[in-house]
Amino acid sequence: MAEKNKSDGHKTETPDVSHIRNVEVTHEASDVNVRAVLTFIVVLTVATIVVSFGLVVLFKFFNQQEAKSEPKPGPMALKKEERLPPEPRLQSAPGFQITLENGQSVNLEKTIPQAEYRALRAQWEENLKTGLKDQSGNVVGMPIEAAIDKVVSDGLRSKVKEPNHKLSDFAIEIPTASSSGRTVEKRLQ
Repeated sequence: MAEKNKSDGHKTETPDVSHIRNVEVTHEASDVNVRAVLTFIVVLTVATIVVSFGLVVLFKFFNQQEAKSEPKPGPMALKKEERLPPEPRLQSAPGFQITLENGQSVNLEKTIPQAEYRALRAQWEENLKTGLKDQSGNVVGMPIEAAIDKVVSDGLRSKVKEPNHKLSDFAIEIPTASSSGRTVEKRLQ
């Protein structure tokens, strides 16, 4: 089996190594469990097909529900008030209007951004002076000054005094260390 390459003069022969034996290095016949790998591949393929089929069914269901529902008008077909975000609008910004508790509507479209705060602040000041009113107009609260005068005139109810207790009445019983827990003594915590 000795072939010589005539162009460069080198040998291309593979040496015979069949006589070399290393008992510590051998082929491991149980390296890969082929059955487990094939089972995994089959289960993964079946699961992928089932999930894909489920998604197709789900999308068809969604498309049918969308076809049954009424088409909604575009945002440009809505009135100006319908395009606004829902109440409460916490952002002070021009272009809004607020409705006070008394039903008065304040248009803030062409005012400064602080106008909403000022309108609400005026309403709060009015509530503090005259008291809170319910929807029928009856006063359900009172101004702060009137509440202070009422407390001063009526006085505050004081807590009824309980009989005097000794400090030892509030002590807890703890097992003593010298008796290994067989006897207890009262200690303040």
